[in-house]
Amino acid sequence: MSKTIKKICCIGAGYVGGPTMSVVAKQCPHIEITIVDVNAARIAAWNDENLDNLPVYEPGLQEIVAEARNRNLFFSTDIEKAIDEADMIFISVNTPTKNYGKGKGMAADLKYIELCARQIAAVAKNDKIVVEKSTLPVRTAAALKSILDNTGNGVNFHILSNPEFLAEGTAIQDLINPDRVLIGGENDEAIAALVDIYAHWVSRDKILTTNLWSSELSKLTANAFLAQRVSSINSISALCEKTGANVDEVSKAIGMDSRIGSKFLKASVGFGGSCFQKDILNLVYIARSYGLTEVAEYWDQVILMNDYQKQRFADNIIQTLYNTVSGKKIAFLGWAFKKDTNDTRESAAIYVADYLLSEQAEITVYDPKVSAERIYADLDYLNTRSSEENRALVKVVNTAYEACNDAHAIAVLTEWDEFKRYDWAKIKEHMKKPAFVFDGRKLLNRKELEDLDFKYYAIGE
Repeated sequence: MSKTIKKICCIGAGYVGGPTMSVVAKQCPHIEITIVDVNAARIAAWNDENLDNLPVYEPGLQEIVAEARNRNLFFSTDIEKAIDEADMIFISVNTPTKNYGKGKGMAADLKYIELCARQIAAVAKNDKIVVEKSTLPVRTAAALKSILDNTGNGVNFHILSNPEFLAEGTAIQDLINPDRVLIGGENDEAIAALVDIYAHWVSRDKILTTNLWSSELSKLTANAFLAQRVSSINSISALCEKTGANVDEVSKAIGMDSRIGSKFLKASVGFGGSCFQKDILNLVYIARSYGLTEVAEYWDQVILMNDYQKQRFADNIIQTLYNTVSGKKIAFLGWAFKKDTNDTRESAAIYVADYLLSEQAEITVYDPKVSAERIYADLDYLNTRSSEENRALVKVVNTAYEACNDAHAIAVLTEWDEFKRYDWAKIKEHMKKPAFVFDGRKLLNRKELEDLDFKYYAIGE
């Protein structure tokens, strides 16, 4: 197999495939890259003249797409043509948690991966390197290989695992200057071909090569460890509120210990995002399937603590508002799971809203990047109430000032920088009194708000 890769196809134009391939295209102008997706509307958005309409919002992404698009970066719905012409195929499709059957609510749903594999096998007429880019449970590569080898046209497939370690909101920086690039595989030539691509901009000492299983498991483990730190500090935040300690001071004190380090020790209303919960549930499911009950229960507790934190935040709002939120207007500042992204997957805001809506609160949401249809879709997906009820109880508006108008309370659920710069005196003037602020991100200045006579509550204080 020729080691020089001339054409790459990436199946899946979402939060991983889009930014990753855009950066590869920018750094390797000699490689032609085609990103394909069955979703024609999504591909049309990637091809839109107006870069504000790209389906993924990431700082720095627009500029890269503007530079590489139609030079060596193409977006298409013609999946078969792209597979046929490519030397290397990245699989970057969604692997949601199963919502049916065995392993429901825990195991990864691999049907999209399998459909991809069958399509590659049916189309491929020459040898291909197939790279797993989606977050996958351990030993998916074996299933992929089995499908490719048994249903293909007798061509050789080499499977590599190349998990992404992107943080949304900083994805472009993470891709241009990664902590490490991890490549797992069994075939040295295939590994070398992928190493060569990354080596165009990543120093070789940051490119780790492992066996397939280590690479797959490293991805799940990295996310599990990060999530565990968040749940650990959140468990302490509950204790701080009861004892008069301040969780920021505790975080700072323990974070200065070089063995612990300061990152991911920020108490909040809970972690969200597409990976943490999904990957831990995956880890739990794999451990259970091998009979490792204690291992499964250990990691499951990280999720339980995260759920507890979201419920605790909502409960605190209800108790503080004199034990009833029925008919009261609560303003939500932020819906995305964190700042600088329009991704809402597993966002804490969804669950806090759901809990308050069950108490008949009326919620008005403002988020600078998330659309109204996304917010309603997130709530409808929970199936707690009809979509008509969700639309009757939840209003989505275009400014924070409008959201806070006549509100009994404000809940800060995403740490968007702009929230710090608001005219809080003006906001207070148009709220019901006493005016409450529940800061789920510890974002705002307590002294400033208390001087304005807000009743201010922050996690862990």
